[in-house]
Amino acid sequence: MSIIDGLLTSYSESWNSSPLFTVTSSILILLLTLVAYAQFEQKYFANPNEPPLVHYWVPFIGSMIEFGIQPLHFMKKNREKYGDYFTFLMFGRRMSVCLGPNGNSLVFNAKHDYANAEDAYNHLTKPVFGEDVIYDVPNSILMEQKRMAKSGLTNESFKTYVPIIIDEVNKYLDENWTKDSDVVDIFKAVSEIIIMTASHTLIGPEIRAQLHTGVADLYHTLDASFTPIHFLFKWLPLPSYYSCKSAHEELAQIFSKIIDNRKKDVGNTHEDMLNQFINYKFKDGSKLNDKQVGNMSIAILMAGQHTSSATTAWSLLNLANNHHLLDEAYNEMQDAMGKDLPYPELDDLKKMPILETIVKETLRLRNPIIQIMRKVTKPIAIPGTNYVIQPGSYLVSSPTVTQTDPKYFPNPDKYDPHRWDTPSTTEAPKADDDTPAQSNKNSIVDEGDVDYGFGSINSKSAKSPYLPFGAGRHRCIGEQFAFVQIRTILYTIIKRFDFELDPKRGMPLPDYNSMVILPTGPASIRYIRRKN
Repeated sequence: MSIIDGLLTSYSESWNSSPLFTVTSSILILLLTLVAYAQFEQKYFANPNEPPLVHYWVPFIGSMIEFGIQPLHFMKKNREKYGDYFTFLMFGRRMSVCLGPNGNSLVFNAKHDYANAEDAYNHLTKPVFGEDVIYDVPNSILMEQKRMAKSGLTNESFKTYVPIIIDEVNKYLDENWTKDSDVVDIFKAVSEIIIMTASHTLIGPEIRAQLHTGVADLYHTLDASFTPIHFLFKWLPLPSYYSCKSAHEELAQIFSKIIDNRKKDVGNTHEDMLNQFINYKFKDGSKLNDKQVGNMSIAILMAGQHTSSATTAWSLLNLANNHHLLDEAYNEMQDAMGKDLPYPELDDLKKMPILETIVKETLRLRNPIIQIMRKVTKPIAIPGTNYVIQPGSYLVSSPTVTQTDPKYFPNPDKYDPHRWDTPSTTEAPKADDDTPAQSNKNSIVDEGDVDYGFGSINSKSAKSPYLPFGAGRHRCIGEQFAFVQIRTILYTIIKRFDFELDPKRGMPLPDYNSMVILPTGPASIRYIRRKN
């Protein structure tokens, strides 16, 4: 006790004589103690059966800051050091990174009993989408909800969507791009265009008619909740948490009134997703209640809003930065449609492959979502290694790492839509460490052709070097709609305007402060009205 009493007395005397020095010294000693403990922990308590752990200096925090600032660089750097499998600590969570074709396949095809997306994402998506939809339901119900949504994304529906998208883009351009030339924030512009086109085509004219009353602002508020801090913390007393809750409640009330009016208006037929949600019957004969219909409507728009906005903006920025490609696109449009450039129908889009390759290349180089996560619930032995990932850890894959790997895409940092002129580019490679498939009984991954409830998917597709829409049970069902929407938007804008980067700002860098990788704002381009 005399030693403790002496230390307390010494500390008290130091505080009385120099409180600032005492506080500073105390903080420094605490930090040094934490750093020392972190080194001791990593050296003496490392699990030899776990993928190698990335060195960190501060306990609990781990590599969170480095990963948060430059996640893609972080993964590529540690891949060079440790290989395709490694673990890093992020705010107390053990994140096991699985890269390359085999790593992607492990994460995307992991059986639901071993790793799932619900436990990884529900605390992030539930405040935005609402209760009883997407990750807030058992996986079997989620698969039925995906099947329900996918049944509304048909070729016949797309035929009706194209003229609606064209009309919405033209309305926006007429109201906002009124000068012969001006500098605009292209991400802000296309975000508004995406929400208008998606709401009108997918959900219907009623919700679109209310966008000017502030509904778009509510969606933007929800959109702003997809950030790393919302992933790390289920709830914090911060303005973004309160505003997200308020925006969802207000949107739910709006949808409740629209749904009620739809049900009363039995004389009119509506060929949109909202009508699909109202009338769809599940396998057991049940239907969604009005609250679930509203939440599904919110989710279906939010699911593609951020990613499609980012992809469209990056496409236009890259065309502005590579003006010869913009000229090629304009010339191909004229060759396909005629010098007067009439507006296309769905089948006409196929006559202009450069629009598709522009979108493909943008998704390769600037994939909006660079990491996919699953929460591990049973020990996962990584095939071909001695590593075992323990329950409670997170699996992390990044198709973007493979999509920017020179092994599969020569000169990967160059924006080159013509690399897609050769169909073989998209073929799945045979992974270097490919191992024979385990028996179905013991396999930790789904194998062969699997129907998760929304259509058959071949598990081998997860080994493709190009996976912008994911793979496996959580593969994005909106891929075809996204291509139709973005190509139609590109055609409509390129038909009316030439454009170039704002010389004052140049090409923006990726902004990693969101869960979706956006251009750092303002993402400025100068549009020039075409004379014809």
